[in-house]
Amino acid sequence: MTEPSTLTGQITTRQLREQLSDVLGRAAYAGERIGITRHGKLSAVVIGVEDLEELEEFEMSQDLAAYRAAKAEDDGERVSAVELRRQLADDAS
Repeated sequence: MTEPSTLTGQITTRQLREQLSDVLGRAAYAGERIGITRHGKLSAVVIGVEDLEELEEFEMSQDLAAYRAAKAEDDGERVSAVELRRQLADDAS
């Protein structure tokens, strides 16, 4: 996996243990996004609260847009769980 372009840098889990306070400060106050690697592969990212809140807001807006699209496409027809299972079984065979 290549480093995402939005990361400021990467450190290993060993470096993270040694530099945790610095990494947290960089994420919280400088807005950096720091990738954490394990066995040479990106395994986590440390971000500040502001970044997290922005990501959650974006995710919520995407969910809301999907809900509105689904609601607009709803034809009002309903099927029972039994009927749905039957249709799925028929489609599988």
